[in-house]
Amino acid sequence: MVFNMIWTSTLETLYMVFFSTLFSLIIGFPIGILLTVTKEGNILEKPKLNKILDFVINTLRSFPFIILMILLFPLSRIIVGTTIGSTAAIVPLSISAAPFVARMIEGALNEVDKGLIEASSSMGADNWTIIFKVMIPETMPHIIHGITVTVVSLIGFSAMAGTIGAGGLGDLAIRFGYQRFKTDIMIYAVLVIIVVVQLLQSLGNYLVYRTKKNR
Repeated sequence: MVFNMIWTSTLETLYMVFFSTLFSLIIGFPIGILLTVTKEGNILEKPKLNKILDFVINTLRSFPFIILMILLFPLSRIIVGTTIGSTAAIVPLSISAAPFVARMIEGALNEVDKGLIEASSSMGADNWTIIFKVMIPETMPHIIHGITVTVVSLIGFSAMAGTIGAGGLGDLAIRFGYQRFKTDIMIYAVLVIIVVVQLLQSLGNYLVYRTKKNR
């Protein structure tokens, strides 16, 4: 019975983390690109837009996750019809991770050599070509590393979300392990989280290594 509970909770955690990572990338990736290219002196220089995006990202990042999740309960109800369960938790998880992804993409793209961008522009490359054929491929190892850090962070967030009904390993550790004084279940849940984090971090490190090697 304990094994079944741990297995089910692990699948719930992986489900939340996978889709929240996917949606946070869909939201955060283009914002990160815009944050980079709209800065003064960059290829799509728009200082006002850049300041607006910067303010929004900083504001969202300033919210503690638990508070943000509670504030987003109405949005979760609108999108998935409920505020409880793994599916409902994907909404606040995605929104909380999106600003982090945006900053991660911005930081990676800022590492691109300006001379490389200028050279591409002088050869007739348009802005989209510079972004998707030069900037992103050039910083792919940094991007993969950032995505790995995001995934690991989302595992921690999903565990916190379990304290307010999101399910997963955090819910198992708190509701069954801590509140019912079943220390063994709490320890098992924590050990599984550690193993999952180690495996995902190792996979991310391997992908970074392969990307650097193939450049």
